[in-house]
Amino acid sequence: MQVFIQTDRHIALTEKQRERFEQDLAKAIGHFDARLTRIEAHLSDVTSARGGDNDKRCLLEARPSGRQPLAVDHQAPTLELAIAGASSKLVSAMESTFGRLASARGADGGLPPVD
Repeated sequence: MQVFIQTDRHIALTEKQRERFEQDLAKAIGHFDARLTRIEAHLSDVTSARGGDNDKRCLLEARPSGRQPLAVDHQAPTLELAIAGASSKLVSAMESTFGRLASARGADGGLPPVD
């Protein structure tokens, strides 16, 4: 799986921050790694120089093999919180999507039968 990180002109990431973000993202979605071809992250400062609450935005787009892309975003006061929030939302979206796919194919997901 490849991770592409794009920033707007108001966000400057150091190489260390970029590596940390990639590691955190890989850890969060690790069990979906084989099902994804890439993840695109778009980081932006919504209000730029004006400041304000919840002005950092992280948009994550996951590209599952042979499926439509999944996109989530999260806004927060800091870039780290925006990334963490978007990562959490992406994991939930992938669990939901891949769970539905397993259900449609007849997999029980390891759950006991309902009486």
